[in-house]
Amino acid sequence: MTTSDILFANLDENGILRLTLNDVARRNALSETMLAELGAAFGDAGADSKVRVIVLAANGPAFCAGHDLKEMTAGRAREDGGKAYFAHVMAMCAGVMQGIVNCPKPVIAEVTGVATAAGCQLVASCDLAIAADTAQFSTPGVHIGLFCSTPMVALSRNVADKHAMEMLLTGDMTSAARAAEIGLVNRLVAPETLQEATMEMARKIASKSSMTLATGKRAYYAQREMTLPDAYDYASGVMVDNMLAHDAEEGIGAFIEKRAPQWQDA
Repeated sequence: MTTSDILFANLDENGILRLTLNDVARRNALSETMLAELGAAFGDAGADSKVRVIVLAANGPAFCAGHDLKEMTAGRAREDGGKAYFAHVMAMCAGVMQGIVNCPKPVIAEVTGVATAAGCQLVASCDLAIAADTAQFSTPGVHIGLFCSTPMVALSRNVADKHAMEMLLTGDMTSAARAAEIGLVNRLVAPETLQEATMEMARKIASKSSMTLATGKRAYYAQREMTLPDAYDYASGVMVDNMLAHDAEEGIGAFIEKRAPQWQDA
């Protein structure tokens, strides 16, 4: 996998791709360059049959500090006051977040330090999140006159409305324990065991049929936006198609015969 100065990529023998944010000096901010590299990395990983699971991690004391506000402020010098530039950056960011959701491979956030604003959005956009018990989260835009409207999209799809609104309206820092309580992260571990805990989950998921995982991830996000009757109609169709797939036949047969399945990812 391609490696850059600000985004490391490493694919192991289990098909687990570790993408590591490495713009430590800028607290792994989502600069234009970082957004472009993340977007390309998720796109490439989604199309790579060797990749089975993606872990998104970070170096340094911050997981991700959100947008690069110095870069954004510089955009105000343009003739339109920065309107077109701001729209471009927001579109890039939205593309990355949707790219994570639409990626056929499960994505696990491995969260150390703080994840603020669009960094919190990044965590919420991942399918799963494991955090150090010292991690912190916030959507602090209200402190600087800028409501975290785009982080709100991912946040509101992960936690209940009142919890999301509390984070958005107060901008307060949320502890790791509270983040786990409200469902923003799956589980907490000690910082020194974070990577191994994340990789343990990644290996467990990577052992499944990638066809099955891709089918399920796509169906989960699609049905969530539907009415109950439409969701059941859609999910029933997915189930029928899934039953006809090789790996479902193999998996059911292996279960009945009490043996390990041999996946063909098809």
